[in-house]
Amino acid sequence: MPLEPRVVHAAGHRRHPALLLRLVACLLLAPPLPLTRSATVVTRLPGFDGPLPFYMETGYVGLGDATGGAELFYYFVESERSPSTDPLLLWHSGGPGCSAFSALAFQIGPLKFVERRYDGTLPQLVASIIFVDSPVGTGFSYARDPKGYNVGDISASLQVLTFLRKWFDDHPRYLSNPFYLGGDSYAGKMTPLIAQHGYLVGNPLTGDKIDDNSRIPYCHSFGIISDQIYEAALINCRGDYVNPTNKLCANVGQTINDLMSEVDNEGILDPVCPSASPKPRRDALRRKSLAEEHYELSDGPPYGCIKYRYHPSYIWANDNATRAALGIKEGTVKEWIRCKPKGELPYTFDLPSSIGYHFKLTTRGYRALVYR
Repeated sequence: MPLEPRVVHAAGHRRHPALLLRLVACLLLAPPLPLTRSATVVTRLPGFDGPLPFYMETGYVGLGDATGGAELFYYFVESERSPSTDPLLLWHSGGPGCSAFSALAFQIGPLKFVERRYDGTLPQLVASIIFVDSPVGTGFSYARDPKGYNVGDISASLQVLTFLRKWFDDHPRYLSNPFYLGGDSYAGKMTPLIAQHGYLVGNPLTGDKIDDNSRIPYCHSFGIISDQIYEAALINCRGDYVNPTNKLCANVGQTINDLMSEVDNEGILDPVCPSASPKPRRDALRRKSLAEEHYELSDGPPYGCIKYRYHPSYIWANDNATRAALGIKEGTVKEWIRCKPKGELPYTFDLPSSIGYHFKLTTRGYRALVYR
């Protein structure tokens, strides 16, 4: 793998749902906010041969002094088919604390890193996508005041709404396009919270209790744990596998935990990657959607490991030429990290569950796609 990665075109408290919906309505109906956006039209990227074959824009949207001078960074790619009528999607990644660049380069975006010669097959972008680094402190997003990094599920979601209002103020030509919200992993928990139309979520967190407890039936259905162990869990834990109330449940939970540690959480059919330094965080029985991993540049995962694909992005995103091409403000983010390690951001998990929001949206007839 060359040093310069090659890039190709690859095409704590609860709030009542009604209260939050009123806050959302206030944000959507409020008068236009002052524009504080700075944008860069990206025509070339280090590692990509020639000009980009699609329209790409990056920039910052300021959220105001009340947020500690927070500025959310975004990547925007325009549909290659019919930008004036094709859907517009806002995508934010999980973690919390994973850069939306993960989605741009490794999931649904038109760029990817390659380890071998590119075969020339290119999918066509049929939707315009805004990839936003949220919450503040993720990717290239930053705050001028350290207090601006103190956000949580609800405040970060409302900041995304503020971001959208300002972005549409600067891009009014997309107001008539069908609009969808999307997110995966932990971001899938907040997506239905702020969705006003259709939405899609991948492997989403919904709530600690249901997510953690559903992992045991999932492991059994895929043969990770045996029938005997599963039956012991059913009998002794009675549906609560996370907070055991007896020793037998605790013992079988530990056995399941040990078996799960032998499986790669990003692909159960793939071999488990050796841990790099620092050791990747795995909350085995807590949140699979939070088990994003962070590797130091100097000691990435070994070549051939599925997680190796992330390693070149650290080198690429922290290169001065890349930062210049993306219009990154100097002195704002010292080191770009794909996923912030747990505890690095002062984040508050104040939305216990999003199941009620899924129910409200789907019963109103909004289009929804939930996938693994």
